[in-house]
Amino acid sequence: GMMARYTAAEVIVVGLIGERGREVKEFIEQILGDDGLRRSVVVAAPADVSPLMRLQGAAYATSIAEYFRDRGRHVLLIMDSLTRYAMAQREIALAIGEPPVTRGYPPSVFARLPQLVERAGNGLEGGGSITGFYTVLAEGDDQQDPIADAARAILDGHIVLSRALADAGHYPAIDIEQSISRAMVSLVSPEHLELIRRFKSLFSRYQRSRDLISVGAYVAGSDPQVDQAIAFYPRFETLLQQALSQRADFTSSLADLQTLFARAT
Repeated sequence: GMMARYTAAEVIVVGLIGERGREVKEFIEQILGDDGLRRSVVVAAPADVSPLMRLQGAAYATSIAEYFRDRGRHVLLIMDSLTRYAMAQREIALAIGEPPVTRGYPPSVFARLPQLVERAGNGLEGGGSITGFYTVLAEGDDQQDPIADAARAILDGHIVLSRALADAGHYPAIDIEQSISRAMVSLVSPEHLELIRRFKSLFSRYQRSRDLISVGAYVAGSDPQVDQAIAFYPRFETLLQQALSQRADFTSSLADLQTLFARAT
C-alpha cells in the first residue's frame, strides 16, 4: 500500500490473487485511498473463486500492465501473491493427474512461474517499463520453500520480511541481512555501494555479537569493530524504520545514510 501511494510510476496495477475477499475493499478504500486509486487498476481473484480464475486473474493483471507499458507508461505491478498463483496451478495440475514432485507441487508449477514473471520489465528502447513486486509466502518461515526458492532464481532480488522484527514492533520488518538486489550494482554509484557495504558489515557484526552484548559479557575495547557497531546500532535502527504514513524517497534515504556516517568522522 505504501509503494502504491508514494511511487513515482504513472500507472499502478495491483493483482490480489488468492487472498481473503474482505481485504479487497480494505485495500482500495483504506490503503490506496482516493489519491492512489486515481492512477490504479485493481484485479481481484479471491481465495473462494476457482483455481482457474486465480490463474487468469494474475495473467489479466500482467496483461493490463503490458498494455500501459507498450504505450510508453512506467507501470508499478504489485501481485499478492505469487504463492497463491502457484497453489492454483497445483490444484489444476493434480486434478488432471500430473504427478507431484516437490512438496506436492507438480512440474508445471515451476514452468508457469517464469512465464508469468518474465513478462515484467522494460519495453522497447525509449518506451515504458513494468517494475514488478511479487509477494511470496514462505511456509513456516522456511527460506528453502520450493516456491520461494524458485522465485529467487527468476527475480532480480528479494526483500525478506522477518516475523521476529515484526513482533518487536520494527516497521517495516525488513531483514536487510537476507535481502538482496542483483540489479543494484548497475544502478548506484561506487560511493553509494561503499556506504552500503560499511552499513551491512557493522550491522551484521552487531547481530553476531548480540547475545554477548545483551548479557553484558562483552568487554568494551575487546574488538574495535564491535565497539563501532555498538555505537552505530541505535542510528541503524532509526534509519531502517519509518511510520506507515511516512514517505522515504531514494534521494532523502541516501542523504540520511551519508549523514549517519558523516557524523562519526
